[in-house]
Amino acid sequence: MHPIYQILAKASKKNKVSPGDFITVLIDFAFVNDLYLQVLLSFREIGAKKVWDPSKIGFVMDHYAPSPTIQVAANQKEMRDFVYEQNIQHLFDVNKGVCHQVVPEAGLVFPGMILVGTDSHTTTHGAYGCFSTGVGATDMAGILYTGEMWIKVPEIMKINISGSPQDMVMAKDILLYIIANLGTDVALYRTVHFTGDTVNNLDLDERLVLCNMSVEMGAKSTYIHPDKKVFDFLKSHGSRLENKSEIFSENKILDVQEEEFFSVSYFDISAISPQVALPHQVDNVVPVEKAEGKDVDQVLIGTCTGGRINDIKVAADFLKGRKISARTRLLIVPASDLILRNCIKLGYIQTLLAAGATIVTPSCGPCLGAHEGIIASGETCISTSSRNFPGRMGSKEANIYLSSPATAAASAITGKITDPRKIEVK
Repeated sequence: MHPIYQILAKASKKNKVSPGDFITVLIDFAFVNDLYLQVLLSFREIGAKKVWDPSKIGFVMDHYAPSPTIQVAANQKEMRDFVYEQNIQHLFDVNKGVCHQVVPEAGLVFPGMILVGTDSHTTTHGAYGCFSTGVGATDMAGILYTGEMWIKVPEIMKINISGSPQDMVMAKDILLYIIANLGTDVALYRTVHFTGDTVNNLDLDERLVLCNMSVEMGAKSTYIHPDKKVFDFLKSHGSRLENKSEIFSENKILDVQEEEFFSVSYFDISAISPQVALPHQVDNVVPVEKAEGKDVDQVLIGTCTGGRINDIKVAADFLKGRKISARTRLLIVPASDLILRNCIKLGYIQTLLAAGATIVTPSCGPCLGAHEGIIASGETCISTSSRNFPGRMGSKEANIYLSSPATAAASAITGKITDPRKIEVK
């Protein structure tokens, strides 16, 4: 039985579950971000007085960090008051970072768990061997009260990725290429299981990108079977690994028959170039050669899709000893305070500052068009974030291109969308 079904069976106290079954599962951890004051309103509307377990709940102030308006400040205050009133043990305030980074860093993630959050990109945590998914405000209110939720057991689609990536091709390029080929609705209410030699060889930072961006294919959740890279990260952050089931032991080889999958897709990425998603759809993807030369007003490297140590290192490698284009702004948004501190220790932040970059509070930053770098009508931004819909980062008359950190950093140097293979890394 596929590990996802084993996770769901254990959490629903059943011997077996099958796609399409409606089940009620016990939650191992739930987090709420600062977009969702409605969670508290709904919690009170259903007559709830106490949360089910204060040790298994977190609140994260990441979408508006720090608060940009009086109303947001009031919303965050109400959330903090709820945390203190309920004795909730995990508050990640505006100094900590994005939910999908700070929760694993706090040791709250382990393989085989059920993790839910009020953010669509909660699929990210499938890279740790979790069943993780985003939920709405009213669903989360019920979860905070009962510690349970009902779901329909999803079908599982396997995506096998093989081949050695060309120079400057990153996980973001691979996933954009896959989305362009499969479409934005191929994974609706399905789990996407990534496997193959390429996936095995990727660092954890890069695997997280695959799982994060899978929601742009409609994914309910994702899965990558955990290995030593995952366990090393989790151990170093104090994860509760004693809670994992035997299927997730470090030396356990995954053996799943192909008939268990709804579909199986194979991608050999050996020959692909760096990819760019053109405005205004994530699947409107072309090789960078076909997007080159477009003037860029702003470059964004960061947030939950592209703000980890490897991403910031790539940017620093490109910009060492260089300056960004005089007509281009470069924003660096670390995914967490810990990442920022580590990048300072490694010298990456100093390199980027010397090149003319602006360092933004670890957060979602301008990704959702709230503050800290929104773009004006007629402006163009190339971004390592997850979405390029009209109005996503500010004006509906602005244009957003999506790319890897390598392509974004190269573009910051020239002030135009640039093939990163044309810029020598010093």
